[in-house]
Amino acid sequence: MNPHQPFPAPVQVSNEVPSPERPDAPLLDLRDLSKHFAVGRQRLRAVDGVSFSLAEGETLGLVGESGCGKTTVGRLITRLLEPTAGQILYRGVDLAHLREREMRPYRREIQLIFQDPYSSLNPRHTVGTIVGTALRTHDIVPKGEELPRVRELLDVVGLNPEHYNRYPHEFSGGQRQRIGIARALATRPKLIVADEPVSALDVSIQAQVMNLLQDLRREFGMAFVFIAHDLGVVRHFCDRVAVMYLGRIAESGPREAIYGAPQHPYTQALLSAVPDVGVVRGTPPKVRIRLTGDVPSPADPPSGCRFRTRCWKAQDVCATIEPPLEEKSPGAGQPGTAPGQRAACHFAEPPKAAILAA
Repeated sequence: MNPHQPFPAPVQVSNEVPSPERPDAPLLDLRDLSKHFAVGRQRLRAVDGVSFSLAEGETLGLVGESGCGKTTVGRLITRLLEPTAGQILYRGVDLAHLREREMRPYRREIQLIFQDPYSSLNPRHTVGTIVGTALRTHDIVPKGEELPRVRELLDVVGLNPEHYNRYPHEFSGGQRQRIGIARALATRPKLIVADEPVSALDVSIQAQVMNLLQDLRREFGMAFVFIAHDLGVVRHFCDRVAVMYLGRIAESGPREAIYGAPQHPYTQALLSAVPDVGVVRGTPPKVRIRLTGDVPSPADPPSGCRFRTRCWKAQDVCATIEPPLEEKSPGAGQPGTAPGQRAACHFAEPPKAAILAA
């Protein structure tokens, strides 16, 4: 990527985003967002009351086990799925139940990088068509002038601009993901939802794509909701972290707090599962927390705390009262807690032994 390459600024904009109701509102603010799916006679609670906010230019890492609802949250933010309940406030405007025509201006400012670089690109279209579609759909450039913009975007993401007439099968996995990033950047969005953008790539290619995203973030001030399984990548890229379990947020807070002094037992178990390379360097091994039992079904979650069936701290109160996601302030029996660190646990406290290698 050429750091001095100017970003292709829109020449013509016809879908202006309406003025926000609250000028001081955060860029994104989710409030009790839920998505339930009908499965036979049951209702699968994929996302069940998720709340968090995101400031301009900030990055939030959304982590958790497979099936916890991370990808569903991302698709709700971009309105690829219709929410069952809750609010999606973008600059103070609730996007949750806007009609498609009303939603169109916001689609220019909120873009999605898909997880699979192989299935997210139309094999029948050239790269120029794939990236240029967003330019035409949102009237960002005059008709007939898409090609110069497409070539500039390909150069921004580190691809050869002369390859605009090639098809996706002619590129490697890492190059395809760069094409997906170029497509997301075409509208110059303020917010990008990145759904595990490097999970399908080799480790060396992962580093290249992550460095590219870091450069784009610094260059253009974009905010990210970064969905990932790789806790190392999240630690490297994100300002704040939210840990999901069974459709809800178990803990959230600044990156240093979550990785340095996790409060929720599930967060501690998740971090302890990160491969420990310290034993190779001769440092003492970390404590490995092994959870017992299976993840409950989101169609029939446990009463009270959803993690209690696998938690070593669970007591009677955990089965009857669902713990709220609240800030655990220092001086209230929660030493080491950072400002803004919140956990949904009756017995939240930092681990007594190292669970994450330095």
